[in-house]
Amino acid sequence: MQISNSYDYQNNAATRDVPWVRRTFIVIATLFMIVMLVVPLLAVFYEAFKGGWELYVASLIEPEAVSAIKLTLLTAAIILPINMVMGIAIAWLVTRYQFRGKQLVTTLLDLPFSVSPVVAGLMFVMLFGLNSTVGGWLESMGIQVIFAVPGIVLATLFVTFPFVARELIPLMQSQGDSEEQAALTLGASGWQVFWHVTLPNIKWALLYGLILTNARAMGEFGAVSVVSGHIRGETNTMPLLVEIAYNEYNFTAAFALSSLLAALALITLLVQQVMTKLQTRKYAKGENREAITAPTLVTATPTVASDVSNNLELKNSRVKVEEV
Repeated sequence: MQISNSYDYQNNAATRDVPWVRRTFIVIATLFMIVMLVVPLLAVFYEAFKGGWELYVASLIEPEAVSAIKLTLLTAAIILPINMVMGIAIAWLVTRYQFRGKQLVTTLLDLPFSVSPVVAGLMFVMLFGLNSTVGGWLESMGIQVIFAVPGIVLATLFVTFPFVARELIPLMQSQGDSEEQAALTLGASGWQVFWHVTLPNIKWALLYGLILTNARAMGEFGAVSVVSGHIRGETNTMPLLVEIAYNEYNFTAAFALSSLLAALALITLLVQQVMTKLQTRKYAKGENREAITAPTLVTATPTVASDVSNNLELKNSRVKVEEV
C-alpha cells in the first residue's frame, strides 16, 4: 500500500505544473497582449477623442469620410453573400465529391493567403485596366472596373473568399455524409437535405467564416489601394482615407476613422463571443450534437438515420413510413 502511494505521488509530481513556470508564462503572455494590443488600441481612441467629442463627430460627418464609410459598408454587403454561396459550394465540392484536380482546388484556395494583396491588386489592374483587352472591351460597353467600385469589390473578393470555405471544409469532412444519405434514403430532395440537414450542422462555422470575411473586407488596404485610384469622395474606403488624412497631417480625422474601424473590429469580436456562448449553452443542454474546436470551429457528432427521420418534416418520408 505504501509502495502504491509512493508511486502515485511520484507520477503526480512528474506531471504536475511547476508554479513558477506557469506564472512566468502568464506574466509574459499578459504583458505581450497589453503592449501589442491594448496600449495601441487605447492610444487610437485617446488621439481620436483628444480634441473633444464635437471635433470627433465633425471629422466623421465630412463628405469624404461619409463617402468612405458608405463605400466600405457597401463593399462588405456585396461580398458577404457572394462569399457565403461560393464558400458553401466549394466546401461541398471538396468534401462530397472525388474528382481529378481536387488537390489543385484546395491548393488554389490558399492562394490569397500566400500572394501579397498589392500583387493581387496589380493583377486586376493588368487584367481589367484600360490598356488590357478585357478592360478595353468593357470600357467600350460603358463598364469601368479599375478605379471604380467594381474593381474594389473584385479585389476584396480575392483576398476574402477563402475564409468561409476554410472554416467549412474541416467541419464537413469530420461530419461525413451519413445524415445526408439517410435523408435521401427517406425521400428528401437535394434542397430539403441541404436546408434541414447540412445547413443546421454547419451554421456556426458558416457564421464564424462570415465574421472573418467581414472583418477582413472592412480593413483591407493593399489590394484596394492599387485598384481604387484614390479618387476623393468616390473610391476611397476607410483604410485608404486614414492614410490620406494622416499624410496630410489631419490627425484628428485619421484617428477618428481609425477608432471607427477599431470599434467595428471590437463589435465583430463581441458577436463572435456571443455566438460561442450560445453554441456552448446549446451543446451543454443537449439541444444539438455539435462540439466546439479552437478557435470557434464546430464539429458535429454523427447521428443515426432514426434521428434524422425524427427531425426532418418531409412529406415523402411520412408517406413511406405510413406505407410500412
